[in-house]
Amino acid sequence: MSESAVQIIARGPRVAAEAAAARLDADLRLEGATYSILEEDEDRGVWRIDAFPTTTEEVEGVAARLREEPGLVVTVEDLADADWLAMSLSGLPPVKVGRFFVYGAHDQGRAPVNAVRLKIDAGAAFGTGHHGTTVGCLIAYDELLKRERFERVLDVGCGTGVLAIAAALTGAPVAVGTDIDAPSVRIANENAKLNRAPARFVHASGLNDQRVRAGAPYDLVFANILAPPLVSLAQDIKLSLRLGGVAILSGLLRTQERRVSAAYLSRGFRLERRIHRDAWSCLVLRRVG
Repeated sequence: MSESAVQIIARGPRVAAEAAAARLDADLRLEGATYSILEEDEDRGVWRIDAFPTTTEEVEGVAARLREEPGLVVTVEDLADADWLAMSLSGLPPVKVGRFFVYGAHDQGRAPVNAVRLKIDAGAAFGTGHHGTTVGCLIAYDELLKRERFERVLDVGCGTGVLAIAAALTGAPVAVGTDIDAPSVRIANENAKLNRAPARFVHASGLNDQRVRAGAPYDLVFANILAPPLVSLAQDIKLSLRLGGVAILSGLLRTQERRVSAAYLSRGFRLERRIHRDAWSCLVLRRVG
């Protein structure tokens, strides 16, 4: 672990920020590093990357990748000892996406009566529902629910479990989530209990775990991870889906759409929709072959 909490900030034009983000995604040594990318100043065309490395190796690796992009100004700042997660969540508004209302404990009582309410406590896991990748998945799922139902749902890289819990609360009898991060699985299961949702989460790498295979074939697979693992898991996701089943893929930048979609189109999927939030993309694909 790094001796103190560190935040790395990079600012510059969108092209530079997206190129730097692609470098972070491509570096396998930084696969576990957490970062976000967003438009900070629309009038000036300034985009910003915030990275929160947790080890000395991640600090050095993230800073090096960002500094390779000449259009970015990169700074490394020490963070004071504080519960930054709790502080940041306290200022986050609830998220309303279609029929779904995602909120934290600080917004207890603000949820509309007619909404599908998801109370999510992040803890050490990713996924409060605010990030563009999660929002894109919820938009896609909400639209799909207007015309079809999904009995068996798998959430790959579940984080806090928000997507599998959303599926369970909208009628999926089987809602299974997986993550390679053990604390995330624990938090996801706690969130399922908090929401009285019949969703189950397991600590597993990939889709070959016996507990994951037991629910196959699935009608819907969420995979909100990163572009490289989305590509590498394309065949496994196909085999886990029934013919006609849907894959909702997110965690990729708009610049990575072609690479990810090509991996699925070549395996018998049809692209049905793209959803863009900030620099992020969500792809909705149906298995047709």
